[in-house]
Amino acid sequence: MIRKIIIAIVCCMAGTIYAQNGTVSPYSYFGIGDLRSIGSVENQMMGGISMYADSIHINLNNPAAYARLRQTTYTASLSRKDINFKGQNLSDNSSVTNLDYLAIGFPIIDDRLGVGFGIKPFTSSGYEIEESFTSADNGEITNVFSGDGGVNSVFFSAGVKVIEDFTVGVTANYYFGVVDSRRVQDVEDVQYGTFDFRNSRVNGANFKISANYTPMLTDKIRMNTYFGVETQNNLSSENTKTIGSFSSSTGQEIETIEVDLDNAGLANRGVTIPTTTTVGLGFGQDRKWFIGTEYSAQNLEDYRAPFFTVGNLTYKNASKIAFGGFYIPDYTSFTSYYKRITYRAGARFENTGMVVNNEDIKDFGITFGLGLPLNAVNDPFSNINIGFEIGKRGTTNADLIQENYFKVNLGISLNSKWFRKRTIN
Repeated sequence: MIRKIIIAIVCCMAGTIYAQNGTVSPYSYFGIGDLRSIGSVENQMMGGISMYADSIHINLNNPAAYARLRQTTYTASLSRKDINFKGQNLSDNSSVTNLDYLAIGFPIIDDRLGVGFGIKPFTSSGYEIEESFTSADNGEITNVFSGDGGVNSVFFSAGVKVIEDFTVGVTANYYFGVVDSRRVQDVEDVQYGTFDFRNSRVNGANFKISANYTPMLTDKIRMNTYFGVETQNNLSSENTKTIGSFSSSTGQEIETIEVDLDNAGLANRGVTIPTTTTVGLGFGQDRKWFIGTEYSAQNLEDYRAPFFTVGNLTYKNASKIAFGGFYIPDYTSFTSYYKRITYRAGARFENTGMVVNNEDIKDFGITFGLGLPLNAVNDPFSNINIGFEIGKRGTTNADLIQENYFKVNLGISLNSKWFRKRTIN
């Protein structure tokens, strides 16, 4: 019965991935939305490090890890994020629930060649910001900015063991989605307001290449080194812009004009997202414990999005440092369920590269979670992964918003035995 319930939940989640609003952050106002480098729950709860690979879990951000697979594995994740928005003179709360990913991975040759594919969000836009100020000539002016949509990615990954302890892999990503943004202006005691609606249909492709070198240092201790490069992402975008006026009393549109973006050279101007490079180093004992750290760098000064340019935003080079690990008391224990639980924890600090009102936008998070085996006797590999993250992004300086958030992740990792037909009841 539990098996049927979980499979039904996964099928329902698959139908919602296109329609979800993945964020409620005011920072998703910029560009094509919040960039969401989502890894599996197992990796997210270790500070988001990508290096660690084993034979029963899918690692979404490290294609070299597919070479380690020994079981066909199905994985999916849901998350809920509760956010407190804090400004100099305001405070508000909101939340958002998402399907984070759906993926399948399977070995072609056990512990030597593996492949996988799936779908996950790449960016999300979802905000509503109200701005009011008083003009000496026109009285109070109110601007309401809102937006939704985002970009998803479908991916195919392959990993191969080149020699003992050395694996390489590549992921091919295809991106697609729609981003909408709106600005509505209303002036006190003026009959008509104005609006500006923008729509962008985005698509493109890029690759991620990674390598793991994991030699044994002693009879028990293994070193894990990692190198990954996500290539520059040149997204194409078909853009439209509509301006007009509306009745302030009824909301009815009075006049609508399609702006000729061809003359401005913006009708088909896309987005350039620079290359990201990551290196990592870790140590551990197989199926017992692991601890590692990673550093990522991105030359975000080369970020280009002409259609989405705003005056108070610039970019500088971005960086992220993360560390984390896990501990399993005794994965072979048949007398204690708690000894088979995987305990994970980590932290990350990110300079996002966004500079708004001359303030750097930074993001800090502390993560922890549990990997809970489903059935140790008949299937010791499938598990439910529960994770938590406490973090802070942004600042209250320069009239900006600070986001204090608490995130809960629920992921499932099912091996192929869950989908085999029983021969004996």
